[in-house]
Amino acid sequence: MSAAPEFSMLVTCHFEERSIEEFHARLSAALESLGRSYEIIMVNDGSTDGTWDKIRAIFEKDPHVRVAMDFFRNAGQQAAATACMCEARGRAFILMDSDLQLMPEELPLLVAEYDRGCDLVSGYRKNRRDSFWRVIPSRLANVIMRRASRSTMRDFGCTFKIYNADLIRAFRFGPARVFSNVDAIARLQRWAEVPVTHQPRRYGNSGFTFRKLWQYNMDNLVSMSQRPFQIIAGLCLAASVLFLLRIASAFFVDFNVLDGVTTGLLLNVTVFSLLAMLAVLALVGEFAIRCFVILQGHPAYIVRETLRRGESDGDAAG
Repeated sequence: MSAAPEFSMLVTCHFEERSIEEFHARLSAALESLGRSYEIIMVNDGSTDGTWDKIRAIFEKDPHVRVAMDFFRNAGQQAAATACMCEARGRAFILMDSDLQLMPEELPLLVAEYDRGCDLVSGYRKNRRDSFWRVIPSRLANVIMRRASRSTMRDFGCTFKIYNADLIRAFRFGPARVFSNVDAIARLQRWAEVPVTHQPRRYGNSGFTFRKLWQYNMDNLVSMSQRPFQIIAGLCLAASVLFLLRIASAFFVDFNVLDGVTTGLLLNVTVFSLLAMLAVLALVGEFAIRCFVILQGHPAYIVRETLRRGESDGDAAG
């Protein structure tokens, strides 16, 4: 256990009492089939059912589970993944949910692609089996994240991924800075996508509600703040140049842009301008509020309990 393993398996769990044992058994079989060194890091993301008890039991019986953590309350999938990354020692990080919508048996497909020299291999759900209210905001999120990361990746939201650990560690993610797919993907070139099977959720409900998906979209939209403002500034500059040309041309050519200006036209233009201005102000306000929250320094997650296996003797420590 003292040598750094080749793979660190990062498992986030949220109300997975009924699926976690089956998931662990199938995942362990898939990892063993690789014939490579590995460790498993597990985190209970604020579940109040029996998920943490099941994770503790798995930790006790499987020496490959090196760290298990329990959050004080639900902090979100990205925060849970961050906590795992802070503990992981592997040369590559494998991310996967434990809800059994993705199949651990397909892990060798991603590893084979990773071995070709990629810094990221992501699964993409070719036949997604989620509700309409999850698919629509997810598609919107993919559009936003493609713009933010300048990438053509199809399925950012698929949690089945293998990352080069050096890339992730360079960001120094932690409680004050949570892992972001967009940030990582925007800074790599060698990546690939592999089609993976997506199954209906067998147990419970997804932790990703419509509200959380919308919030996730807003997070990624704000991360694009520099470019949208550059675009707005460019459009305003172009419009001002055209307006000046229109004024200058009036000294040489007698023409009107509109034959007549009605009160209805003025009202429509005024309403449109007002809505555009409010949208920009709202974006600025969102950005300012997030800067204020970051400056407060509140941690994105707090760990209630940690089970950590000793580096040399395999003992567990709290």
